[in-house]
Amino acid sequence: MIGYSDLASAFRELDIPPVAPSMVHASLSAFGPVEGGAQTVVEAILEVFPTVLMPTFTYKTMVVPDIGPPDNGLAYGTYADANRQAHFFQSNMPVDRLIGMIPEMFRLYPRAHRSLHPILSFAGVNADRYLDSQTISEPLAPFRLLVNEKAWVLLLGVDHTVNTSLHYAEKLAGRRQFVRWALTPDGVVECPGFPGCSDGFDAIAARLSQIVRKRWAGKALIQAIPMADLIQIALTWLREDPLALLCDHSYCERCRSIRLDVANLA
Repeated sequence: MIGYSDLASAFRELDIPPVAPSMVHASLSAFGPVEGGAQTVVEAILEVFPTVLMPTFTYKTMVVPDIGPPDNGLAYGTYADANRQAHFFQSNMPVDRLIGMIPEMFRLYPRAHRSLHPILSFAGVNADRYLDSQTISEPLAPFRLLVNEKAWVLLLGVDHTVNTSLHYAEKLAGRRQFVRWALTPDGVVECPGFPGCSDGFDAIAARLSQIVRKRWAGKALIQAIPMADLIQIALTWLREDPLALLCDHSYCERCRSIRLDVANLA
């Protein structure tokens, strides 16, 4: 069983500058048994990295109208059951289960604050400037500041399919963003700037061998990548190949929409 000191030691071995902010994506189960569970992982992260952000997304707030903007990566009129099960966004709403137990424990950490995007919120410690930059129309705005301040991406037992920074690279490359809608106490709110599918993102791994730092913590491979370099590598690839990082799933409406964009420009 892995414990606090093991985790903190592995994180220190990544040798990330202590002043650098970190965007963390993590899976508790990837570590194997952890003494103290998700709370131990969060405390070890904050012991080593003083400025941390994590996604605290809330997909259960999403609703879909019967009609909407064209080429929006949605099959309108097929979400009646999901709409009936949608939840009103609240600032204390639990993180979606797909995001994981570690971000949920991080959200509950006494010093953590959370942004108020009703679908794509982030939580942070010592990170208010980044959180405050996010708006309904610019959900990825924190990444602009993070890149400028030499942030790092930490993948703790997860791969690039959860690496939100790559969505910012897509945006910079001019790739289509989508519109989604969220249920809030003030009514249904339109949320533009919603990113595409990330199922194809792990293809970037082969291009990062010169910049990624890797260690093991328990059973989990932990990776640290400088965010600016990551985004520049992805941006260069996307400009060379507009189909890069798309998934191969025939049912993926968002990747299909992007492929149509590329075909129409050819």
